[in-house]
Amino acid sequence: MKTIVVVEDNADNLLLVQAILEGDYKLITFDNGVSALQELANLTPDLILLDISLPGMDGVEVLENIRQNPTMKPVPVIALTAHSMAGDREKYLELGFNDYYSKPIVDMDDFSRMVAKYTENIREQT
Repeated sequence: MKTIVVVEDNADNLLLVQAILEGDYKLITFDNGVSALQELANLTPDLILLDISLPGMDGVEVLENIRQNPTMKPVPVIALTAHSMAGDREKYLELGFNDYYSKPIVDMDDFSRMVAKYTENIREQT
């Protein structure tokens, strides 16, 4: 079973992600970037779903730290964020996220397909 780390500080958003993905993936959750980075030193997940607006350290800073770690660098990271203004998708892709998904999650099938796309790519590479 593939492992997904979810870094999300909003309990309702986290519950929705869990409802969509649990059963198909092992989920490890964090409500802030600092604790996520501490634990990621001991984990190598197949995918990271990362909120942008987090307490203490925002998602962009978390991503920068992830990309500096040679073990974590190849792990796909999807920005899962309420930042959905024109140009936000491009901005986050340029910052190094592999993909971008705007919250709230309205189309659960679309979200599931995006997650599967990245976990299937992992499967093909190994």
